[in-house]
Order: sequence, then C-alpha cells, then structure tokens
Amino acid sequence: MTPLAPDPASLRGLRLFSGLDAAALAEIVRSAHTRRIEKGTTIFSQGDRAALCHALIDGRVKIVQTGADGQQLVVRYIGAGEMFGTAAVFSGGIYPADALAMVDCVGVHWSAATMGELMERYPRIALNALDIVGRRLQEVQTRLRELSTERVERRVAHALLRLVRQAGRRVGNGVEIDFPLSRQDIAEMTGTTLHTVSRILSGWEGQGIVEGGRQQVTIRQPHALVAIAEDLPKPEKTATPAKPDGK
Repeated sequence: MTPLAPDPASLRGLRLFSGLDAAALAEIVRSAHTRRIEKGTTIFSQGDRAALCHALIDGRVKIVQTGADGQQLVVRYIGAGEMFGTAAVFSGGIYPADALAMVDCVGVHWSAATMGELMERYPRIALNALDIVGRRLQEVQTRLRELSTERVERRVAHALLRLVRQAGRRVGNGVEIDFPLSRQDIAEMTGTTLHTVSRILSGWEGQGIVEGGRQQVTIRQPHALVAIAEDLPKPEKTATPAKPDGK
C-alpha cells in the first residue's frame, strides 16, 4: 500500500506548528508517518510508553481514562487539526489514557526523537508545545473544579457546551454536536451514571432544551443550557393580564 502523503498545508491548522513557514511545514510532513485508522481502533493505550506525538488530519478520537476501580472518564474529544498524546511524550512519561477512533480517521505521528530534532531546528514548535500543555492543564483544572463542586446538571450542561464549541454544527432546529455521542459517553465525561444522564436529558428534552436521537444530540435552546451551566435564575413567567368583564 502506498503511504499517505498529506499536503503540508494540512498542518497549518495544528497549534503545534503555528507560525512556521511553508518550507518548514514541508520538512515536518516529510518526517511524519501518516495512516488511515479504522473506526474502533485503539491508537494508544493507557500505561503505554509515550513514544509518538499524534495529530488528527480527519475524523474524531476519544481520549478515555480508566480509574483503579474500573470506572471510565472521557477526558476530551479530539477533532481534525488537533494534537494528542504530545504532553506525555514531552514529559518522557506514559500515556495517561486510551485514544480510541470514533469514526474512520486519518492520523499523522512523529517519533519522540524526531519531534525533539524538529524542536531544536524550529524553536517555535517548543514554544507552541508549552502553550498547548498550558491550555490542557487549564482544561483539567476546570474539569476537576466542576466534578468536585458542581451539581450534576451543571456538569452535564458544561460538557455539552464544550462539545458544541468543539464540534457544533448549525441545523434547522438548533446546534447539533457533529459526531456520534451516546448518553454513556456523556456520563463518562461528567463522572456520573448512565441513569442520571438519561434522567437529566429526558427532562431537558421535555422542556425543549435539547433533542436526542440515536447517538446524536442537538441543542435547541443554547441560552437555556448556558443558564443551567452557570446556575443562573430562571426567567420569571409574565402573568397574563385578566380580561375585562364582559370581554
């Protein structure tokens, strides 16, 4: 099979290579390995030695961490144009979670040694890597705060809003999260149970805030979801004026 050879322009959207010129991107592509990844493939496993820096050119990847008690937590979803597994490589450690292909994907990876050489040649990559790690750390801190201090309804609302920002697509009746998303996935994102998520989403569906389908979620009232996430007071209903006698 002939190896895939992505256009260097496909790397322009990757934050790790932001600010590099076309010649540098061409060299980075030449040093990369590209492959097609079938839906359901485990790209790397929790506990594996972090030997490769990965980037997603097309598709959707789920990062899942399993605790000592066997409970799973969805750490984040990776979309086209994002890096994953890089922080573990930079720290010389192990992958802290599994990376699973949710759909058929096209991915690119570099060995730790190759990425080190590229960073020496292009210091901008190292600066971008620090920015990426910092942003991911902020995300983790936000998630930990939500898990430890917020009611489960707020956690679910925050999780859906994050997914809308990452993969929201406007449709006729609202904003659709544009990849397969089960209620179990949402439970694993928010540290709760499938039963609890089902109860919350069913209630929101009854209020017209969200609309669910087979592994699909559409936000019909984004402002209402924001109000739940931020624990804002519900707007008071305006009383209907009484009709004059005889009318």
